[in-house]
Amino acid sequence: MPSEPVGISPGSAAFRRISIALFLAGYATFSLIYCVQPLLPELANHFGVGPAESSLALSLTTGLLAFAILLAGAVSEATGRKQLMLVSMCVASILNVIAPFLSDWHAFLVLRALEGLVLGGVPAVAMAYLAEEIDPKGLGMAMGIYISGTAIGGLSGRVVIGFLTDLFGWHTALGAMGALGLLAALGFAVLLPASQNFVRRPGFQVRYHLRAWGGHLKHPGLPFVFLIGAFAMGCFVTVFNYVGFRLSDAPYGLSQSQIGLIFVVYLCGSVMSSIAGALSDKLGRGPVLVVGILLAGLGVALTMLESLGGIIGGIVVLTSGFFVAHSIASGWVGRLAETSKGHASSLYLLAYYLGASTMGSIGGWFWSHGGWNAVAGFAGALLVGALLCGIYLWRLASKAAQAAPKEKGNASLSGELVDAT
Repeated sequence: MPSEPVGISPGSAAFRRISIALFLAGYATFSLIYCVQPLLPELANHFGVGPAESSLALSLTTGLLAFAILLAGAVSEATGRKQLMLVSMCVASILNVIAPFLSDWHAFLVLRALEGLVLGGVPAVAMAYLAEEIDPKGLGMAMGIYISGTAIGGLSGRVVIGFLTDLFGWHTALGAMGALGLLAALGFAVLLPASQNFVRRPGFQVRYHLRAWGGHLKHPGLPFVFLIGAFAMGCFVTVFNYVGFRLSDAPYGLSQSQIGLIFVVYLCGSVMSSIAGALSDKLGRGPVLVVGILLAGLGVALTMLESLGGIIGGIVVLTSGFFVAHSIASGWVGRLAETSKGHASSLYLLAYYLGASTMGSIGGWFWSHGGWNAVAGFAGALLVGALLCGIYLWRLASKAAQAAPKEKGNASLSGELVDAT
């Protein structure tokens, strides 16, 4: 019998290199995706489009990203994890440098869609790489560090671009974010070790991939983790898409850099995702996940206050809760999937980014027809769906834990779901 793959333990030099490299991958991916989000009012004015249509600059990116991720997990089975992630980061960064030179709105949208398409080679593959290479005892911590990189990337993409826009205009700001992405890709290439536990499958075997995806969809717990990703991300992107429109209008009248500063709350997401990952390794994924969703709901409720301090406080709480939930859910996917972890990760992120794309644009209808309270109500309804899925998973995990002593051979439930209790 072949020996079990040896996972890299926390505290080792290899663990630190992997953590930093995947942090850079998360940073580059999310800074490139979300650098247009605070620019939506600028894009609406420059190209003469409405708020809902301007959101397509982000929604098309995340929408194409969702489907690209589904294929990227499968492609990486043949090409290798590191190679695909590196090429994706470089090409997307170059496209972001080109985007500001386009004067036609539809051409701009096409380029943003292409950017989402190539960026699909990072998120699903990064999660699969960690699940394969890191010791299970440290997977929560490693995943939390990666998610914190996505938080810092989201922060940089929103805050830095706000200041650059006020100083040099949005064209220069957008190109600068592409240059930063290329620097992150260089650091990633130098630091990330080659996969040790990855088993290459030559060619693109359609039937194999369909069976792998189908198997994950039949799993008793994984589809509910996918739904949590869709609902939580849909809520988060909806709030951040339209809060800029609200705060740039009377009575607040904030400038682009002032609105960008609000996104400093992403630092809370970075810290909370790391803490949540470590807590889940000790306390279990179920309770930490549910608390994160409830925290996000409290944040949405606070944004309905009229005071600027209340709105910002709500965004802080929402961001903290969201990153707790996302960190736990994404790490849970790698533990629940017994085989074809790249396929499981791609399905989670398909749901995650489809939620961002569809719900983020639908939120524009609520903003146009009911103002901020309608947007908050829509976001809250999405979190209710996530909460119901989280409670179901927690209960399922508890039942699996109780059955584990009697069914030691049943890995489908009592093997991985026990980790959630």
